[in-house]
Amino acid sequence: MMEIRDVTKKYAGGTAALADLSLTVRAGEALAVLGPSGSGKSTLLNMIAGLDRPSTGSITVDGVRVDALSEAASAKYRRARIGMVFQFFNLLDDLTVFDNVLLPAQLAGMPRAKARARAAELLDYLGLRRHTHAYPGRLSGGERQRVAVARALINRPALLLADEPTGALDRASGVEVTRLLTELHEDGQTILLVTHDVALAESCASRTIELVDGAITRDVTAAAR
Repeated sequence: MMEIRDVTKKYAGGTAALADLSLTVRAGEALAVLGPSGSGKSTLLNMIAGLDRPSTGSITVDGVRVDALSEAASAKYRRARIGMVFQFFNLLDDLTVFDNVLLPAQLAGMPRAKARARAAELLDYLGLRRHTHAYPGRLSGGERQRVAVARALINRPALLLADEPTGALDRASGVEVTRLLTELHEDGQTILLVTHDVALAESCASRTIELVDGAITRDVTAAAR
């Protein structure tokens, strides 16, 4: 599914955010990336999403050499192969729940009837059907994050990227989103989760790595815990 080979990322002044990092992720795996602030977690996520490029090394996701893509090709890659869930939801407040979920399918050129059917299917699956015509501002944090997950899944991405998905939620909503990520993994979705929350990683990831100063210092599978 994903292969990262000898990736280094240096910024101005020579500081290395990632240092000769190599990582392989199998299809269907749920990988949690832990580490303190400044460890390289966000840089790694941005590289995988094609939002940033390594200084050296290569990144291949679902057969696509991500680090070699043009800007236009990177946008197409994200629409077709990547779903992204953010800490603060990034929903459009002037669109209904249904239209927020539908938007990536429209941008990807999915036929209208197919896109609407897929959006309705996801809202049913995530227990959001009654909120179809509501606006995000009327929902709880947990509900908004589920809408964000539905939006991320509408194009059936090969890889779901989640950046601190429970970081802005209260405890009950965090438990709800953790349960959802666990169910998605059990259904076969490949997930890469960036978090400070060890409990979240232990609950929904089949494998955990820890980054320190841009290098992997620990790599543990669930069976080895």
